[in-house]
Amino acid sequence: MTKYIFVTGGVTSSLGKGIISASLAKLLQSRGFKVTIQKFDPYINIDPGTLNPYEHGECYVTDDGAETDLDLGHYERFLNTPTSQANNVTTGRIYQTVIKKERAGDYLGKTVQVIPHITDEIKRRVRLLEDQADYDLIITELGGTVGDIESLPYLEALRQIRQEFGKNNTLVIHLTLIPYLAAAGELKTKPTQHSVKELLMTGIQPDILVCRTEYQLTKEVRNKLALFCNVEKNSVIEALDAKTIYDVPMYMLKENLDEIVLKKLKLPKGNTPELSAWKEFLGRLKNPTAEVKIGLIGKYNELADAYKSIYESFIHAGSANECKVQVVPIHSEELEGPEILEKMKSLDGILVAPGFGERGIKGKIKAISYARKNDIPFFGICLGMQCAVVEIFKNVLKLPGCSSAEINPKAKNLVIDLMPDQLKVTEKGGTMRLGSYKCKLTKGSKAAKAYGKVDINERHRHRYEFNNKYLKRLEKTGMVATGINPETNLVEIVEIPEHPFFVGVQFHPELKSTVENPHPLFIAFVKAAMKYKAKNEKA
Repeated sequence: MTKYIFVTGGVTSSLGKGIISASLAKLLQSRGFKVTIQKFDPYINIDPGTLNPYEHGECYVTDDGAETDLDLGHYERFLNTPTSQANNVTTGRIYQTVIKKERAGDYLGKTVQVIPHITDEIKRRVRLLEDQADYDLIITELGGTVGDIESLPYLEALRQIRQEFGKNNTLVIHLTLIPYLAAAGELKTKPTQHSVKELLMTGIQPDILVCRTEYQLTKEVRNKLALFCNVEKNSVIEALDAKTIYDVPMYMLKENLDEIVLKKLKLPKGNTPELSAWKEFLGRLKNPTAEVKIGLIGKYNELADAYKSIYESFIHAGSANECKVQVVPIHSEELEGPEILEKMKSLDGILVAPGFGERGIKGKIKAISYARKNDIPFFGICLGMQCAVVEIFKNVLKLPGCSSAEINPKAKNLVIDLMPDQLKVTEKGGTMRLGSYKCKLTKGSKAAKAYGKVDINERHRHRYEFNNKYLKRLEKTGMVATGINPETNLVEIVEIPEHPFFVGVQFHPELKSTVENPHPLFIAFVKAAMKYKAKNEKA
């Protein structure tokens, strides 16, 4: 039987349940177990696709086109295996399914209630991944904080699962905070005690406590937590603040979290953890031989999580190049004035980030123009690629009234236009071009050299595309299309061959970068930035 591990959170939000879940999964995977992780979010949105990035960070897209929580990005980056629609469930989706069944008469006229109908649907979703593969362990992260009204149905479903599956087949890890009071000069356990008490009121006794802390837990603190929270002494796990999230698996290994979990679930220890590739990655990450500054031009820079996968991709690519990548967030609206030179002159590369809407477009176009004219390595993603097309038509070909239909649908020359299958779409959620699609690269192009092959698959999330009516005119500008979808002829990649590195992509390469497989385009971009910096230092 597949064993189930549930991760709950207490005291405060944003403690890092996703990182703890991914770290534990990595350790179990390194011992030879087949593991996956799923995230249950308590909000009523069907998925994060319609959420403002300021609300919930980036929307992570899977191969099968699911718009999901950004924690799924952590799962993939740590485990190096793709997730799917079944790995992320929201309260909205749970209720939507139950209401559809009620409308179809599936409940035979019975009164539909939270218990058993909502909890039964949650339990069904918990086990859905069993049908996809023969997993040894499934880790389920329950979003929110114990005590939240929204989390109650999930906790009740968890209580029922514990009763139905038995304690040898289920395990609960409670992630909590041990605050340090400077005035008292000590770590305080009371918030954790109250959090566990709240969990006990739902009928759930945690098996393991993982304690986020700024300072090491003393033996006395561990004993006190074990006594008052009714867990074994060796089940109080210290989770010290880490300099990088990629240190956390090693911290958890030191605390024997994986061994304790396997023992409680009556599973063999498996192999000795094989983490040589992970350790090599950390070694390169912490001992760089070079450093570059990359400007991240975006409109949601106030919240770093809005571009989480891009930041992580730079960490992966930096490690691959033994280079520290300092990402400098620059708000695109700040570039609309005359001070653009001051903000750009210290950069070794410029990435124009994805986004939606008109705000900040002028600044993005000015940044692209600056990178093109000054031979600064440039990388444009989704909207960044579209802005690069508009910029070169506007400033090189001098095409009058050229724009994107997203910005100005009445413009004379719509070089970026709405995709044909989007013309009649009125609902926003889950209706974009989503998921993995094929792309054929031009031999000898920068993209083909980076990938080392010409046939690739990449993930998408967009409504607008390059207008192929302007394809021949594009080549007159010095920019060429070097990546084409073989089925739809959609332009996926544009490059300027004469530029040291000028690449725009319609897809989202950051969504496929992992610790063990950094994305080739990010590796090539960082390498180009290193060359640019070295050349300037010699000049």
